[in-house]
Amino acid sequence: MKLTIERAALFRALGHVQSVVERRNTIPILSNVLLRAEGGKLHLTATDMDLEIVEAALAMVETAGATTAPAHTLYDIVRKLPDGAQVELSLNPDGKSLALRAGRSRFQLGCLDVADFPSMTGGEMPSAFDLPAGGLRNLIDRTRFAISTEETRYYLNGIYLHAGEFEGAPALRAVATDGHRLARVQAPLPEGATGMPSVIVPRKTVGELRKLIDEAAEPIHIALSETKIRFSVDDVVLTSKLIDGTFPDYERVIPEGNDKVMEVDTKGFAAAVDRVATIATEKTRAVKLAITDGQLTLSATSTDQGSATEELEVDYGADPLEIGFNSRYLLDIAGQIDSDTARFYMADSGSPTVIRDGGGEESPEAEAPVGDEAIYVLMPMRV
Repeated sequence: MKLTIERAALFRALGHVQSVVERRNTIPILSNVLLRAEGGKLHLTATDMDLEIVEAALAMVETAGATTAPAHTLYDIVRKLPDGAQVELSLNPDGKSLALRAGRSRFQLGCLDVADFPSMTGGEMPSAFDLPAGGLRNLIDRTRFAISTEETRYYLNGIYLHAGEFEGAPALRAVATDGHRLARVQAPLPEGATGMPSVIVPRKTVGELRKLIDEAAEPIHIALSETKIRFSVDDVVLTSKLIDGTFPDYERVIPEGNDKVMEVDTKGFAAAVDRVATIATEKTRAVKLAITDGQLTLSATSTDQGSATEELEVDYGADPLEIGFNSRYLLDIAGQIDSDTARFYMADSGSPTVIRDGGGEESPEAEAPVGDEAIYVLMPMRV
């Protein structure tokens, strides 16, 4: 194998693939990136056995071939090379080392056998459809903050992607929850997604996919089966195993009949919560909302730090209510509200609260219209 490639093209591809490689591996081959040169391109592959990424970059291929090299070391070398450098990669005759040349720089990297490198490309994926990059970005950004990090509840460690229906119109839904808050976003169901299996996309896969979306020039092709999902983003193919578990019946968590409705300026509310939460204890991060006719008083107390209060004008005409929330959860949700106002639907101090974009429907039990609107559910806490 021998080829020459521009430093920028190699650096971009390595930046994508090396992030899949875990820093610590008990299996040596998983620390390496597979380099395959053929047909005027260099194909780079990395995997952790659950997630695989393959990217192609244009190269001048003198001799076709393949090898593997330490992913993070190769990335660090290329990162430190000067802009505009031409990088020559050649496999030494013994097949056990890779020579890298750029200008006056010379490196020799140890290689492992290509035959030992695992592959995830097998198996059929009967469901396939395209999504605009912006649509997929919206589904991810407005739900992933609610993904659980608790490994014992592994079935919550991802985004639940499935087909639903709203007033006879099919919808593609993304849902995430950690038991304390829930986020649900829906978009029109793409052509070809009818009959797709309901799947849970792992947190790491969601993170790696999100890095690729901003650079996408074309719609993203998604193919999936009961056990795997594949995202094709321009010259990058991301294949992942799915979480083997049953996502809970989240519809039961979304309360109906929350009749106390408060509308508040989104940015002003977020800024006030952030200020008051400075006093909140690190463990609970609790902030209390005391709501009366036209006024919201935010407060936090700490035995060590003192206390803080701030008042805001709100649109509220129901009975007075005091309710507490985790300030970080409030800020996470407020950060997803696009409109100038956020609408809170509450029942009492111990029941889940529904939070929506102020431009949404008038009642919490009405489902979000098939578009990019989201609905959030937040559990209260004692303060």
